[in-house]
Formats: sequence, C-alpha cells, structure tokens
Amino acid sequence: MAWIYALLVFLAGAIVGAFATRLNNKGLKQQKELKKELDKSKYELEQFRQELVDHFAQSSELLDNIAKDYSKLYEHMAKTSTELMPNLPDQDNPFARRISTLEAVKGNQAAKDSSQDQPRDYANGATGLFNDQHDAEVEAPKAS
Repeated sequence: MAWIYALLVFLAGAIVGAFATRLNNKGLKQQKELKKELDKSKYELEQFRQELVDHFAQSSELLDNIAKDYSKLYEHMAKTSTELMPNLPDQDNPFARRISTLEAVKGNQAAKDSSQDQPRDYANGATGLFNDQHDAEVEAPKAS
C-alpha cells in the first residue's frame, strides 16, 4: 500500500510540476517577446534621433547658404545701384543708407573669422626663462 501512496504522490507532483512549468513558459515567452519589442523600439528611436540630428545639420547648412547668398545679392544690388545711378541722391537710393551698414557687417564678419582661427601652439618670441629681455631687465636694477 505504501507503494501506491508513493506512486499517487509522484503522479500528483508530476501533474502540478507540468502545470507550473506550462504557466511559467507562457510568462517566459511573453517576457522574451516584450524584450524583443523593447530592443526594436530602442533601435528605432536611436535611428530617429540620428535622422533628426542629420536633418538639423543639413537645415543649418542650407540656412547658412541662404544667408550668404542673400548677403551677396544685397551687396550686388547696392554696388550696381550706385554704379548705374551715380547722380541719384542718397535719399532716393534704397540701398545707399545700408551700404555703410553692410560694410560694417563685413568688417565684423572678418573680425569673427580671424578670432575663430586655430590657436597657435607657440608664442611670439622667447618667453619665461629664455627671454633675453627679461634677463637684461633683471640685471639692470642690480647695477643701479
């Protein structure tokens, strides 16, 4: 009789174990599917971000080109208006008052361009301990 009880307990345990495994596998499958979906969404988001960065970089470049072209056009119109109508009074020439501001803007742009140059990794002349003028200045007060 003990064998029968042991066999029944074993069968009950096997049935409960199979049922628990089946429930657990559904959760595991669902978890794997969700993980795949999450990874896919992260990849798509990263792609979208990169496309957005590329879009803004290209838009910035295009706007910069438009600004440069507009500046060239305006400069051309201002120059040709003074060349083609030299006797036109300044108040009648729509570009006359802005020619001076255009030249000022060009001057500022040139200053900005020169200030954005690469920094030099050397100094003009000797500095520090190897400066001959520094040694001469130090020796001069001693002689006094």
